[in-house]
Amino acid sequence: MSTPGRDAESLLEDLGAGTVPHPGGTLLAHLRRVRSRLAGWNARPDLQLAGLCHAFYGTDGFPTALLPLDRRGELTGIIGAEAEAIVYFYASCDRKVSYPVLADPDSPFRDRFTGGSHTPDPGLRRDFAELTAANELDLADHDPAFRERYGADLFALFTRFRPLLSRAAWTDCLDCLSLDDGAGPTP
Repeated sequence: MSTPGRDAESLLEDLGAGTVPHPGGTLLAHLRRVRSRLAGWNARPDLQLAGLCHAFYGTDGFPTALLPLDRRGELTGIIGAEAEAIVYFYASCDRKVSYPVLADPDSPFRDRFTGGSHTPDPGLRRDFAELTAANELDLADHDPAFRERYGADLFALFTRFRPLLSRAAWTDCLDCLSLDDGAGPTP
């Protein structure tokens, strides 16, 4: 039976995500774990699909793109317009400009693809924060060197994002980035 999740996984496999190295195995394994983490936080289905597909266009931190932007319609046809819009928004983030002010309701968001800025609505900001936390926490869980190097910075980032994060996501941030094992700051 065809579902958006199964169809997205098939496309990911067809585009080679299962062969792209990534902390914790392959890019496909990472994408599946991000989706699973979001599901564990009771994220709505469109956000879970975006978690599975968040690297289709590459990101500011992971430049490998599986699809060029002129094929956005193909992904939209599989996962739907709302999930694809989250994927694009996530991929388009100019992190240096947007991360520091994302939780500020009227702050601009810089699109690294177009160079333009706009003010996203609060729901999209929340989706972005949740997806960012799920993505980065998966990296921290599966790559001790990443966690040691970036754990304190991630904790600071998620502390700024806290107004946008669900209780489940924030609790996971605290659990994953705690100082108990020397990996990050204590809340």
